[in-house]
Amino acid sequence: MRGSRVGRAALGRWCLRHLQLLPVVLLVVGALFDYATSPHISAEAFYTAAPMTAAALLSLRATVLAGIGACATDIALLTHFGLITDSGGWSELAAVVTVSALAVVVNRLMYYSHVRLQSARRIALAAQRAVLPQPPSSIGPLRIAVRYQAAVKDAQIGGDLYSAQDTPYGVRCLVGDVRGKGLEAIKVVAVAMGAFREAAEEEPTLVGVATRVERALLRERGRRTGPERIEGFVTGILVEIPYRDGELRLVNRGHPAPLLLHAGEVHSAEPPEPAPPLGLAELGTVQERADTVPFPAGSTLLLFTDGLNEARDRAGVFYDPATGLAGTDFPGPEALLDGLLTRVNRHTGGRITDDMALLAVTRAAAGPDAGADARRRGSR
Repeated sequence: MRGSRVGRAALGRWCLRHLQLLPVVLLVVGALFDYATSPHISAEAFYTAAPMTAAALLSLRATVLAGIGACATDIALLTHFGLITDSGGWSELAAVVTVSALAVVVNRLMYYSHVRLQSARRIALAAQRAVLPQPPSSIGPLRIAVRYQAAVKDAQIGGDLYSAQDTPYGVRCLVGDVRGKGLEAIKVVAVAMGAFREAAEEEPTLVGVATRVERALLRERGRRTGPERIEGFVTGILVEIPYRDGELRLVNRGHPAPLLLHAGEVHSAEPPEPAPPLGLAELGTVQERADTVPFPAGSTLLLFTDGLNEARDRAGVFYDPATGLAGTDFPGPEALLDGLLTRVNRHTGGRITDDMALLAVTRAAAGPDAGADARRRGSR
């Protein structure tokens, strides 16, 4: 995945570097065409295209120079054919001068638009780091990796959320998907993440953590009015991975079931009974006990939002991560997520229609240091 990105970036830089020569090429080709053809055949299109191309690709100085070059070339050819005093010649020159001036204006507008876009990107990235901080790459015997791929191009954050936190009860994780879009969804993400971080440290059970997040979301929904009141709930899955046990616990609240990978085999950790999303407890029976599943050394847990399993190809076929990952033994969570994104992007042809949050946790083989660290954590 990273190799392909580097290759595309290098190709993009090569293309841009050569496209920057296009204004010069247009002027040279226009001058040769004008010189070699009848005086009544004009290369005005080449002369006007050169500064406009420079406006889109180059700096203000280069755009001004391209405009001056276009005007000078046109004047030289009009003088050569004795048309500089002709009304048609003046009309052609006026068009080249006008387009050259407009090219400068276009260049400035594009520059300020680029500055605003870069500023928006920095703000979005800062918001992502504040609301969805990068979890540590390892906690005790567990190795952790996350990926977030937004459906909107150049966006950094949307309605999906993830967290992995070191607590007195082990590593606790949350992956969820907010119902809704835009700033309102981001507000709900912030509420859910804040409640989870606090509850994960204090609540002795995973069900208790889910209950605390539920209450926070209900309070947030209570502040809403109109149609927005029915949104703001979260499909989510909470995970607790003790340091010393070869198992993990799950509370699934209306979310796609996670996958467990071990020795090339993939198993889906489906809940025994469905439960309503967080924030909609009144619609169904809430899970009162966490599900326990084996999680031996060398296993990897994959949590994801529905942007993954609802990704479609051109024929409308959904991507099946369990089938796509079966038979492959990944060395760690980073390699798993990189390989998974490569597969889903190949399946969809690069067309992502929904945000996608991925979190993978691998339990490393127990060693002396890992065992000692786990004992220290378990005794807290």
